[in-house]
Amino acid sequence: MNHLQNEKSPYLQQHREQPVDWYPWGREAFDRAQRENKPIFLSIGYSTCHWCHVMAHEAFEDKAIAAKLNESFISIKVDREERPDIDSLYMRVCTGMNGSGGWPLTIFMTPDQHPFFAATYLPPHALQELLTKIAQAWQQKPDRLRYAGRQIADWLQQAEKSTAQNSSPDAKNLIDQAIQWFQQTYDPHWGGFGRAPKFPSAHNITFLLRAAKYLRKAQKTGEADCLSMVHHTLQKMAQGGLYDQLGGGFSRYSTDEKWLVPHFEKTLYDNALLAMAYSEAGYEEVAAETLDYVLRELTHPEGGFYCGQDADSDGEEGKYYTWTEEEIISVLGEEKGSAFCQTYQIQGSGIPNRIGQPWREEAPMKKEKQRLLDYRSHRCTLGLDDKILTSWNGLMIAAMAQVGFRQGRIDYILAGEKAAGFIRAHLMRTSGRLAHCFRDGEAAHAGQLSDYAGYAYGLVALYHSMQKAEYLLQAVQMAQWMETLFADEAGGYYETAKDGETLIARLKETDDGALPSGNSMAAMVLAELGQLTGERQWREAAEKQSSFLRRTAANTAAGSTFFLQALLLEKYRNQELLCVSAEDTIEPPKAAEDVCVMVKTPANAETLGKAAPFTKNYPIPASGAEYYLCEGGSCQLPVKQYNFPASGAD
Repeated sequence: MNHLQNEKSPYLQQHREQPVDWYPWGREAFDRAQRENKPIFLSIGYSTCHWCHVMAHEAFEDKAIAAKLNESFISIKVDREERPDIDSLYMRVCTGMNGSGGWPLTIFMTPDQHPFFAATYLPPHALQELLTKIAQAWQQKPDRLRYAGRQIADWLQQAEKSTAQNSSPDAKNLIDQAIQWFQQTYDPHWGGFGRAPKFPSAHNITFLLRAAKYLRKAQKTGEADCLSMVHHTLQKMAQGGLYDQLGGGFSRYSTDEKWLVPHFEKTLYDNALLAMAYSEAGYEEVAAETLDYVLRELTHPEGGFYCGQDADSDGEEGKYYTWTEEEIISVLGEEKGSAFCQTYQIQGSGIPNRIGQPWREEAPMKKEKQRLLDYRSHRCTLGLDDKILTSWNGLMIAAMAQVGFRQGRIDYILAGEKAAGFIRAHLMRTSGRLAHCFRDGEAAHAGQLSDYAGYAYGLVALYHSMQKAEYLLQAVQMAQWMETLFADEAGGYYETAKDGETLIARLKETDDGALPSGNSMAAMVLAELGQLTGERQWREAAEKQSSFLRRTAANTAAGSTFFLQALLLEKYRNQELLCVSAEDTIEPPKAAEDVCVMVKTPANAETLGKAAPFTKNYPIPASGAEYYLCEGGSCQLPVKQYNFPASGAD
């Protein structure tokens, strides 16, 4: 075995028996590279990545390629989910040099970690040729490669400073700019944006959903257009093979324009974001089936949520999810099997789908689906990445809380609470600081901005759904750590802590790609805390973060849609309803989504007062409940009953 044998990451474990002398990222590898004066071959991927598996089998199990790597390079393997800081740094190099990126990510760099060549997947012959050329160049002209690496490192550092010089555009301009971009790139036939491959990018959908409300309130045109794009896209995705018609949940992306043939890996964060989007848009069955899938297949016995499931089964991509007509008939019988094949269009792709059929919220043939699902679970193996990441768990906690609240599903909310308890028990240090990931009984790696912001986002969602003040107080504590560890006085938050490992550049991630950036999630959390707590500290922090992100989004508003939702929250959720009750247990009043609801009771008064000190000024009545409607920093006189006007409900 190579040096990966003691690593916890499932991805690194997949490479531990290869002939390549892999090292994990660390001092031992870099010291050896310095000592032997060898360049570093850095390969970054993740365990559910299909093309990572392909390159592993084609190249890293090839003895000739392994011999060349071992002779002329020090080889380092990184799990991008375990070390997102390393991944984002070198992915920025790849996209800067090539215009695009992806995984597996291939980097050649000096022993000082300065990159001088970047690529993604390389077929064996191309990799072999490249290894020979770079080894020769390092022997003959190493100074040229070292100089190139230093230039790229300098470019990274300067790029971080350049955004501070941008002007900060008006929020309305950014929102309008993003809407226009989606209108221009929208696929009116199949839904979604751009050409294949198509990614669901759920935060784009929720942005358009909330932008429609903004347009209506601002009495501007375009509301119907936004809603049309949202509903058409959500329906088309849920009818395609992107959505698991049997077991619920979504694959990573579609390889074709009509959402039929997915890249079959399933990730936790995609399903968290999509469950929230479908629920908010009113597609509750899809949201529920997605969360049911997560609870069934991606949940640790103690409540944390796993990273995802593999695209490959028994070495073949999609084998777990595809069918023949004969196999379905063998399970369901001739009559029901034939009917199922016709309803779910098995002919051709072998992927169950309802493409081209009229939309219906409730999927047909539920009993037959369950029988096939039970059969499928024993038919072949499906790889599981059982790491538990704090940031991704924060998103799924939010999904469980939001969908559970909308549907009155206490089981979902309790699942979110249990996951939050898992993080406190296994991923929170005694100091209150977070670890990034957990696997096999051990927490590892310092928490990053996305962990603190993502977990705080989940806690705020739990507070809204349960009105338990301890969740609001814990969210405040996470925000305090964000300020202490990651804040830059010039604006924004670095992804790594100020006392963390020193890389060649300390980045601020601001793009909302597959995942919302840590800075965008921080903006959302600060906007929530500014309103919920009433504290000047969080209102000012939210304003400062908004100014920073408006500068970074000046030319790419459509790439910052999670942040734009925070802007919309700041602008249009401008009322609070404080319910002060003499009873310890009271059902939170159902409010319009643009009204922030808080409940104070004898049981939570002390904790709520710590999180939101302004609530101390509102006395608990001798009996019953009193409602205070507040706006712009002032509250109306209390009333004994408050009914929201029908026109305010969304």
